[in-house]
Amino acid sequence: MTTALITGATAGIGAAFARRLAAARYDLILVARDTARLDQTAAGLRDTYGVPVEVMPADLSDRARCQAVEERLRDPDRPVDVLINNAGFGTNASFLRSPIEDEERMLDVLVRAVLRLTHAALPGMVARGRGAIINVSSVAGFLPRGTYGAAKAWVTSFTEGLAAEVADKGVKVIAVCPGFVHTEFHQRAGIETDSIPDWMWLEADEIVEGVLKDLRRGIVVSVPSAQYKALTTIARCTPRGVLARVSRQFGRRR
Repeated sequence: MTTALITGATAGIGAAFARRLAAARYDLILVARDTARLDQTAAGLRDTYGVPVEVMPADLSDRARCQAVEERLRDPDRPVDVLINNAGFGTNASFLRSPIEDEERMLDVLVRAVLRLTHAALPGMVARGRGAIINVSSVAGFLPRGTYGAAKAWVTSFTEGLAAEVADKGVKVIAVCPGFVHTEFHQRAGIETDSIPDWMWLEADEIVEGVLKDLRRGIVVSVPSAQYKALTTIARCTPRGVLARVSRQFGRRR
C-alpha cells in the first residue's frame, strides 16, 4: 500500500495528480479548502478507481488547519509515502494595490505551508528509507514578478537544496515548474490572460505525466514542454531588468 497526500487536490494540477495516482492504485489523502467539492472529488475517485480516499478540509493559510495536516503527515501508524505540495494562491492586483493581508496569505500558502508540510513528512520518509516530495513551483520563479514569483523562486531553490540533502537517504525531491496551465487558477485570481498566445498553454494531465517520469529519472527541477525549457534557459542568461519588462506583458494585473 502506497499513500499520497495532495494539497490543492480538487482542481487543476492537484486533481490531475489525484487521478493519475488513483489509477496507479495509491491510497489518497486530499487536502483543499472547499469541503463540498473535496467530498465530491473523493467520491468520484473512489467510484472510478476503487481506492481509499481520505479528505482533510483545510485552508493552509490558517495555521491551525495547516498544523492538522502536519500532524497527519507525522502519524507513524499511517505513513505517507508521497507528499505533493500543490496548493496555490494568486491575486489580481499589483503589489502597490494589493492588501498586505493578501500578500501574507500568499506567502503562507506558497512558502510557509510547503516548508512546514515538508518538514513534517520528511523525517518519516528518511527513517523508512523511501518516499517522494513533489513541490509545484512555476516558471514565474525564474522571473522578477512580485510576491508570487519570489515565492515560487523560493520553492524551486528550497527543493534543490533539499534534494541534495536527502540524495543518499532513499527519498526523492522534485520541483515542477510549469508555465500557463489550463486550470481555474487565473480565473479565480482574476488575472487577465487574453494576451497569452495559445502556444504558451499547457494541460495539467501532461504536466503530471512529465514530472512523474522526471521523478523516476532523478531530475530535481522539471520544466514541462520544449517551449518552457527554452524560455527558462533564456531567462537564466537575460539581464533581470529586461526580464522584468517582458514579464509585465503577460497576465496583466490592475
